[in-house]
Amino acid sequence: MEFLSQISWWMWILIVLAIVAIRDIFFQKKHTISHNYPIIGHLRYLFEKIGPEIRQYFVANNREELPFNRIERGWIYASAKKENNYEGFGTDRDIYEHQHIFINNAMMPYRLPENHPNKIDPNFLPCAKVMGAYNKRKKPYRPASIINVSAMSFGSLSAKAVESLNKGIKMAGAYHNTGEGGLSPYHSHGGDVVFHFGTGYFGVRDYAGNFSMEKLNLLVLNNPFIKAIEIKLSQGAKPGKGGVLPGAKITQEIANIRGVEVGKDVLSPPNHSAFSNVKELLSFIEDIAENTGLPVGIKAAIGKLNEWEELADLMVETGKGPDFITVDGGEGGTGAAPPSFADHVSLPWVYGFSDLYKVFQKRNLTERIVFIGSGKLGFPAKAAMAFAMGADCINVAREAMMSIGCIQAQVCHTNRCPSGVATQSKWLQNGIDPTLKSQRLAQYFKTFRKELVEITHAAGYEHPCQFTMQDIDVNVDDHNLSEQLNKTYNYKKTPVAYTNMQDLKDCMYLGGKC
Repeated sequence: MEFLSQISWWMWILIVLAIVAIRDIFFQKKHTISHNYPIIGHLRYLFEKIGPEIRQYFVANNREELPFNRIERGWIYASAKKENNYEGFGTDRDIYEHQHIFINNAMMPYRLPENHPNKIDPNFLPCAKVMGAYNKRKKPYRPASIINVSAMSFGSLSAKAVESLNKGIKMAGAYHNTGEGGLSPYHSHGGDVVFHFGTGYFGVRDYAGNFSMEKLNLLVLNNPFIKAIEIKLSQGAKPGKGGVLPGAKITQEIANIRGVEVGKDVLSPPNHSAFSNVKELLSFIEDIAENTGLPVGIKAAIGKLNEWEELADLMVETGKGPDFITVDGGEGGTGAAPPSFADHVSLPWVYGFSDLYKVFQKRNLTERIVFIGSGKLGFPAKAAMAFAMGADCINVAREAMMSIGCIQAQVCHTNRCPSGVATQSKWLQNGIDPTLKSQRLAQYFKTFRKELVEITHAAGYEHPCQFTMQDIDVNVDDHNLSEQLNKTYNYKKTPVAYTNMQDLKDCMYLGGKC
């Protein structure tokens, strides 16, 4: 009898566990992990809840993890969920550490006048510059948001992750960079798109793998939500290195989008076949702009400057050139790379950007270019520093991934991403609910803009484009040795032609081209 009662007890446990598993898989859409790993997935949320206490006494503190520490990830998660993202009892950051940044607040913060756009919408924050205005492109474009989704391909990210990002940027009024994997149906949910391609020319390649202007023209014609074209010269994770997309990962859908063969390895070489030198690059940019009517920019991680100086000299000589330049940090990003590349090739964002900006500033070209920063800048204080250095927009990749559920498992290259964000596994990505995750991306962007606006007002300005190098200090050692940005990086940012936020709002109603 006692034996039978024990069997009954275990049966009840199994029944309860089965009910929990059924509920996790079929009825709840809020948590990706518990969907993909029913029952045991709940342990992750338990460990996350007690993690700060465990780390505090046994492991690491909240500021030690890389590439994003617990405080940074927690701020993104809380912001995306519209939860309390404040800190209590003062900062636990070592504010005397090397390269810690300080924003110099004004004695009298900026006072919002009546009917100011930010009184009506606290997160209203468009770009102060227009892409393609100087070069008189047929379809100039002013980004409606200073924070946008950086280049991440369908194939690297899952279909549901890309769909979530695109729906989210539509709600946030931002743009979505496609990455070099081509334009997919998942990029086509109403948000503005920057079409990006690299050396593989995926989505705009002919049968031989070369760039096809005919295909690009057709793509732009059929998809009017494409607002700009970006040519990737290199990226932070592996500048100067090509890649191989294994045939085993190429489904029929990916093959159709990228213009490649199913089951056959595809090589992305280090070099472009459409041009081989700076002069040909400039000509290539102008040909695309003339054919599509869109602003055309380039993306690169920064190292040697001699070819950039050649490009700048040609821009002075011809009056032509890229409408925007995206500077990627050598900190690495969503692209998988050998440690030798990720750790050592190309400069971190602050060094690379400052070196490059000076090249164009020396030739009075900065007003012609929209500078976009990309490299762990998805936090308002870091963005304020970037704007003080000359950035006009911020692109975020990993921060956007975290807002839709990425837990920094750092297995993006294995196809085993537990949150379903960076995998082609149908099972793992089924835990992503694009309706919910898109709202979280949008909320993260809105919170970011709202807090950046508040920091800007605290410094006495209306728009972040008004930040100067003298508004930011960087720790060198103690306060007597800390330096303002202009002394640290040896230049002063060129002032941006800016009137006021109301003019920007009026301009956005007219399509953002003024």
